Parts: sequence; structure tokens; C-alpha cells
Amino acid sequence: MPIVIDIDVMIARRKMGVGELADRVGITPANLAVLKNGRAKAVRFSTLGALCAALDCQPGDLLRWEPGEAEGEPSALADQRA
Repeated sequence: MPIVIDIDVMIARRKMGVGELADRVGITPANLAVLKNGRAKAVRFSTLGALCAALDCQPGDLLRWEPGEAEGEPSALADQRA
């Protein structure tokens, strides 16, 4: 997936543990791990907002786009070019 999640970077910058962040955000450590490891297919804006509040950051500090496509996922840009 071309969206990369940099929660680990912000956790390290804030010197916070995963368990502490999960508690502050109100999600389970397992669900935080799914987000952190890039296995999530979606994230609610309320969860993203809670992450930003807990980490004192902006959504762009947690999410970034990298060009390229994952296996089996059609590229929207390729469809537009055709």
C-alpha cells in the first residue's frame, strides 16, 4: 500500500511506550500494532485525531504517501492515464 504510517517515529520522538499510547488513544495495543505495522486497511478520523492529540502532532506526521502500488491493487493513476 502506498500509504506509510510513521507512528513508530512519533512514539520514539515522544519517548512513549506503545501501551501508554494505546491507553491515551482508547484503543487496544493489538489494534495499535495493526496500525503501526501498516496492516490496517482504514483508520477512523476519530482515531487519527486521538493519535494526533496524544502525540501532539499533525496527521501528516503520522501518514505519508509513497508512489508505487501493492501487489493486486490497481493503480488509480494508471487507470487515469489509459
